[in-house]
Amino acid sequence: MSYQVLARKYRPRTFDELVGQEHVSRALTHALDQDRLHHAYLFTGTRGVGKTTIARILSRCLNCEEGVSSRPCGVCPTCEEIGEGRFVDLIEVDAASRTKVEDTRELLENVQYAPTRGRYKVYLIDEVHMLSAHSFNALLKTLEEPPPHVKFLLATTDPQRLPVTVLSRCLQFSLKALPAEQIAGHLKALLEREMIRFEEPALLALGRAAQGSMRDALSLTDQAISFGGEQLSAQSVSAMLGTVDRGHVHTLLEALAGGEAAGVLQGLAAIAEHAPDELALLDELVSALHELAVIQALGGEGADPAMAALAERFQAEQIQLYYDVALRGRRDIQDAPDARAALEATRASEAQYAARMTRNAWDAASSATSALAAGTRALFSEVTASLSLLDVREANDVRDVRDEIGDCYARAVETATTLTTDESTRRQDHVALTKRNLSETQNAIAAAQAAIADARAADLERALEEAREA
Repeated sequence: MSYQVLARKYRPRTFDELVGQEHVSRALTHALDQDRLHHAYLFTGTRGVGKTTIARILSRCLNCEEGVSSRPCGVCPTCEEIGEGRFVDLIEVDAASRTKVEDTRELLENVQYAPTRGRYKVYLIDEVHMLSAHSFNALLKTLEEPPPHVKFLLATTDPQRLPVTVLSRCLQFSLKALPAEQIAGHLKALLEREMIRFEEPALLALGRAAQGSMRDALSLTDQAISFGGEQLSAQSVSAMLGTVDRGHVHTLLEALAGGEAAGVLQGLAAIAEHAPDELALLDELVSALHELAVIQALGGEGADPAMAALAERFQAEQIQLYYDVALRGRRDIQDAPDARAALEATRASEAQYAARMTRNAWDAASSATSALAAGTRALFSEVTASLSLLDVREANDVRDVRDEIGDCYARAVETATTLTTDESTRRQDHVALTKRNLSETQNAIAAAQAAIADARAADLERALEEAREA
């Protein structure tokens, strides 16, 4: 028996086997079970997302010998013939090769006749947007009021090219592009059934390369199986697709986080030894920056630990800036005489921006911290002066508060004087620690001010009591 490609071998035969498109399968399932069937359906979406597959499943549901149901038996002669593409009452038409009005008229001549074997005569017109204007006009009347035994199933990748008069006569379903993670999960299940070894990063790379198309993903998987010798490794799939190793992208991001232009250029030189595609490298870098932005916005739970750690080293403004520079670099690199030189210029400018933003940010943080320390020092002097005016022999709690203020202030001054200019991460830690200690000092000062007020009230009450006794 000849080899059958994965896209045909594992083509869904029921709505339960369909991957994604839950909004379509749910609506059609309810319509079939409740006997609320429209006479014309239009399925739209990009290539390889299941338009023709859903149309064939619907045709099987309509003509199954067990009765109209959302779950056809799959074993009766009608179901088997539909699956093999030889059912006489399922008329599949490729509109791209039959665009003339004469072809449409010939097709419609037999609409009035009852189906030969099935319950319904189903017309499946693929790429319907390729029909000519005269063909659409010839189809309109029959599409609006077909005989009760006729169903029209139309599929197209470009619904904007369909006349409004056709759209208004059909029940339209827009199929979505599938996410890479969902494609990778489906590929995993199929490869386990095929008993082929694989690495999950390789499946995710295939899912991304498919760009939302399950058929493209299965075709790429066939190619990867042949390329890797009955096994799918991340390295072999990356070599087949011509994509860039994520490790190289991580190296570049590490250099950017440190603001090291030399490190960025060295990383690019190491990547150039593997002869990658410059545009592919920028695409991976843009994707990684998007992932960092998502981690910063939503938290690192469930994310790659390495990416989560890297996200903590960037400011949100930096990531947005690098994202914009990478997008502009992607546009400019196509016009540059030397793609690698353009890539190096883009990455070097990002590193220079990083160093400048980091230096400016920490200088601003140091200035703000110094101002906060000066304000706290003034409050500390004011509180200590107020405490010296009180009778501390009668205010032990005030004396305790004063000692606490002294400890907090000493810690704040110590951390404020240890701000260095060596490493951005150390500076960030010192600034945060100084702010925390100064905040503690201000809280202690507030408590001292409250204690001073209580002590003054106690002195005043004692003085009034002495006056009354006198």
